[in-house]
Amino acid sequence: MQITRQADYAIRAVRYLAKQGPNQRSATSTVAQEMKIPPSFLAKIISQLSIAGLLHTSRGARGGVTLAREPGQISMLDVVEAIDGPILLNECVGDPANCDFSDDCLVHPIWVEVQESLVKRLRETRFDQLAVKN
Repeated sequence: MQITRQADYAIRAVRYLAKQGPNQRSATSTVAQEMKIPPSFLAKIISQLSIAGLLHTSRGARGGVTLAREPGQISMLDVVEAIDGPILLNECVGDPANCDFSDDCLVHPIWVEVQESLVKRLRETRFDQLAVKN
């Protein structure tokens, strides 16, 4: 499993905004430049994060992008799922009936445990924690 480049960029963008402080607007061009994200790619990411209720956007001379919530109320899981959808390491984790071996599979419990651990860690990691680190 590999996180998508789009989700990685989204995490970088949200972290950048979290570091800016409360209600601080940033131009998308600044976010793109500082976080080394292609501007056209960032526009799509910001749109998805805005739809998910994680960012506010405004146009015009005083426009820009801000967090829609406090950094401590946004988790890495929120951002990843806003971009990539729910995390699913293997389709059998979501629905064991998708596997011909579901009745006696020794690997299924491992997939479930690993996914639960990953989701828990991402849910517990909030952007107020990430904003203070270099």
